Amino acid sequence: MRQNGTQRRRIAGKWQISADGGVEPKWAANGRELFYRSGDRMMAVDVRAQPNFQPQPARMLFEGSYAASYDVASDGQHFVMIKQDESATLLTEARVVLGWAEELKRRTGNR
Repeated sequence: MRQNGTQRRRIAGKWQISADGGVEPKWAANGRELFYRSGDRMMAVDVRAQPNFQPQPARMLFEGSYAASYDVASDGQHFVMIKQDESATLLTEARVVLGWAEELKRRTGNR
């Protein structure tokens, strides 16, 4: 039940969204847009659910070389992605510092 007293209708089924394939689908918070990656392209599809489920034609939002996985901000207008830098060297070591906040306080005199 929604806050306005109406019930949410559940739609079951399968629909083809892309003719060119795609990976990592994610819904916008408003439920009216579906994002996915197709190669180096970030794609979006507007979706209408009333009276029947109707995906609109896919459109490219932008293109670029990004690391696997991403997230969509709650406004549906921004993305969190890691840009790949082909000129960078391969990361061979990662250091995790535990308790860094306490160490910082100790070194700065608890400011």
